[in-house]
Amino acid sequence: MMVVAIARALRDREVVFHGLASPVPMVAVLLAKKLHAPNLVYLNIAGGVDPRPVELPESTVDPRLCHGSAALFSLADVFDLAARGRVDTAFLSGVQVDRRGRLNMSVIGAYDRPRVRLPGGAGGAFLAPLVGRVLVWRTRHDPRTLVEEVDFATISGRVERVFTPLCTFVMDGGQLKVESIHPHSSPAEVRERTGFAVEVDAGTPVTPPPTAEELAALEEVDPRRVRDVEF
Repeated sequence: MMVVAIARALRDREVVFHGLASPVPMVAVLLAKKLHAPNLVYLNIAGGVDPRPVELPESTVDPRLCHGSAALFSLADVFDLAARGRVDTAFLSGVQVDRRGRLNMSVIGAYDRPRVRLPGGAGGAFLAPLVGRVLVWRTRHDPRTLVEEVDFATISGRVERVFTPLCTFVMDGGQLKVESIHPHSSPAEVRERTGFAVEVDAGTPVTPPPTAEELAALEEVDPRRVRDVEF
């Protein structure tokens, strides 16, 4: 459901980038290109530009993601392209996501005496204010992940949507609001498992379930179910 929901949010002819540890966005981008966005330009951190991988690797820095590429594009080139306003969509994530769409990849606890030190933002803080929009995904939906306020704001920028296993959030007036609840979840579950107050009830839209066409295309794109690695 998450992969399909993310793929539906991608548009034809836009330039889309994902970075490290991004199997779900990788599969979603390729699914969108197969279904409704054939002219989407796909950039990945491995250096591929519209690659045609023979098989999908579990690591998104694998050189197989350059197979059939129209060109090789370094990460420095991606940053330069974003600075010139030429990257439409970037995928980012974080250990914590708060109701303002800020991402924490730095520390849990106080910055000077953290309980856990995290790996850092890896360029996300540079990209987020420059790209056209940021799509955030997180394969956990619980109060430790979706928090009122992050312990440290590593990344803040043009977040448009947040995709989780239970629902899709959309940014509205500087706050995340539930856009739709996935068909296998419920308003009660979303309220209980979100660490900030959300307005959801029986009238909240339900994410349309994957169609037979989408599921068939997904199996073609990802027959080895690399998408499952993140769960």
